[in-house]
Amino acid sequence: MRAWSECRDEELVSALAGDDLGALHELYRRHAPWLSVRLSRRCSDRDAVADALQDCFTAAWRGSARFRNDGEVPAWLWGIAVRRLVSRLRGRPEAVLPLGPWDGASEPSAEERVLLGVEYGDLGAALARLSPEMRAVVQATVLDGLSNKETAQLLGIPSNTVKTRLHRAKAHLRHELAGGIS
Repeated sequence: MRAWSECRDEELVSALAGDDLGALHELYRRHAPWLSVRLSRRCSDRDAVADALQDCFTAAWRGSARFRNDGEVPAWLWGIAVRRLVSRLRGRPEAVLPLGPWDGASEPSAEERVLLGVEYGDLGAALARLSPEMRAVVQATVLDGLSNKETAQLLGIPSNTVKTRLHRAKAHLRHELAGGIS
């Protein structure tokens, strides 16, 4: 058997279905860092993100035999992770986390500045006015960088529906950002 680091993700999931914990370790090593970052964009509660990440890999291990290999493993893991995060947050009262003292030494990254501009600028307001279905497609394709196929798998909708919603969302956003001028 070759080393796990040489295996494709699909091979790891297949080995995981046979209860091989080495395959689980390798999947975690490859995917936990980026999953953690993306989940942190959705939730500022570090404990909730860590728990969702742990739940994700536990669920992947338990459900690996059901992986149909009709999509990418990262998209499959992202779908599990985001559902686990939503489950953790569902029903919890909104928590306000106190900010620690700012020492002025750390500047936000370029990505953080862009995301803050998206969230709190004109684009954020326009995104908030989209239907939840269109907003989910925009978040998955634009903010998370998933392909149409991966977005379809994540949201459980046909790929053509992703394309249609994205097209309509872009038209809506263009109209909103132009000040409602057609």
